[in-house]
Amino acid sequence: MKHLREFDPDIYNAIQQEAYNESNRLIMIASENHVSLAILEAQGSVLTNKYAEGYPHKRYYGGCECADMVEELAINRAKELFGCEHVNVQPHSGSQANMAVYMAMLKPGDTIMGLDLSCGGHLTHGSKVSFSGIVYNSVGYGVNKSTHVFDYDELRILAKTHKPKMIVCGASAYPRVIDFKMFRQIADEVGAYLLADIAHIAGMVAAGIHPSPIAVCDFVTATTHKTLRGPRGGMIMCRSEYAKAIDKTIFPGIQGGPLMHTIAAKAVCFKEALTPEFAQYQQQIVKNARILADEFMHYGLSIISGGTDTHLLLIDLTQQGLTGKVVEDALGKANIIVNKNTIPYDPKGPVLTSGIRIGTPSLTTRGMKEEEMIMIGHWIEQAISDPTNEEILIGIQHQVLALTERFPIYEMMGQ
Repeated sequence: MKHLREFDPDIYNAIQQEAYNESNRLIMIASENHVSLAILEAQGSVLTNKYAEGYPHKRYYGGCECADMVEELAINRAKELFGCEHVNVQPHSGSQANMAVYMAMLKPGDTIMGLDLSCGGHLTHGSKVSFSGIVYNSVGYGVNKSTHVFDYDELRILAKTHKPKMIVCGASAYPRVIDFKMFRQIADEVGAYLLADIAHIAGMVAAGIHPSPIAVCDFVTATTHKTLRGPRGGMIMCRSEYAKAIDKTIFPGIQGGPLMHTIAAKAVCFKEALTPEFAQYQQQIVKNARILADEFMHYGLSIISGGTDTHLLLIDLTQQGLTGKVVEDALGKANIIVNKNTIPYDPKGPVLTSGIRIGTPSLTTRGMKEEEMIMIGHWIEQAISDPTNEEILIGIQHQVLALTERFPIYEMMGQ
C-alpha cells in the first residue's frame, strides 16, 4: 500500500487503524467476518476498472472477455455450491437482491409477509422505513411470545387472513433452524411466492449444517460477506423459469454495471466454500455459539429461545435493567465488539434496545474454539454485571489483547 500511503496518508492511516482494531478486538458482530488474502487481492484488482454492463457474452461494452470468464466462474461455482438452477451474482448487496425479487414478481401495493424487525427480521422484509414497506403492503409475522420461535400455526392463520402475494422467510437475528418446508406448505395454501433470505446462514446452508431452501423456495437471496466469509455483496438463486425475469430486473432494472472486482472475489469465496475445511469451519461456528449460550445461561443470563442452532445468539438484558446500547458501549471499552439488538416485542425500540446480538463467525475464523468461548463468555458476563466499572472493563481489555495476540487473523487462516 505504498502508493496510498504516499498520496493519501489520511485514508491510509484510517485503513491501518481498522486493521489494528480488527486484530486486537474480539469481533462478535454476527454479520461480520474476516476474508482471506486471496479475496482481498481479487477485490483490489484491476477488474475495478472494467465496465461490463450486461451479462456474459451479452455485454454493452467491448473488451469484456476477462469479465465474462470471471462472472461465469462465479456463477458455475455458486451453482455447484448451493445446487441451484440459476444464479445471479451481480447484486451489490442483499438488500438489492431482495428488491430485485420483489420488483420481478410483484406490483406496487401487492402484499408481502415477512418477519417483523423486532422479532429478528430485516429492514427489507417489510419494514415501514424501507422500500419494502413503502412500495408494498407489508404484513409482519412474529415469534411465539413465550418460546421466541416460529409458531407455524399462527403463521398459517396470518397468511390465510391477508393472502400475501409473496412470503419472506429468513432473518437477521433468529437463532433457530428455519423450517423452509413448513413455509412452503403455507405459501402453497395461499398461492404465494416463497422467498428465502439466507444472508446470515448462507455458509451453514452451503456446508449442509442448516437445511437448504433451494429445493422448496421459488427464490433464495443471500449475502456473501457473513458466514459465507466472502466480499460484501449479494446474490439471487432461483428456478430456471424465473431466470429471465430476475436477470432483467437486476440489469437494467435496478443496477448498472456490475462490480467485476467484487464478483471476482465472490468467485474466490465460492471456491473456498467448496472445500472440506470450510464445512469444518461452519461446524465450529455453531459449536462456539452453543458453548457461549450455555455459559451465559450458567451465569443466569436470559438467552432468547433458550439457546441457538446457528452462528448467533441474543441476550435479553431486561432482568439486569440495562439497555443494549449501554452494554454495547461497555463491551466496546473492553475490546469486545457486539451490537445492541431488539428482543422479540421489545418495548425499548431499535435505538436503545433490550438486548445484544452475539455472533461467532469472526472468532472462529481466527481459530478460536470451545476453550476460548468459555473465557470470552466469562468476560462478557463480568461486563454485563458491572458495565460502568472502568477498572473491570480495562482489566478485560488487557485479557482480550493477550488472547488476540495468540490468534492473529491471517496467520490462523494459513496465509
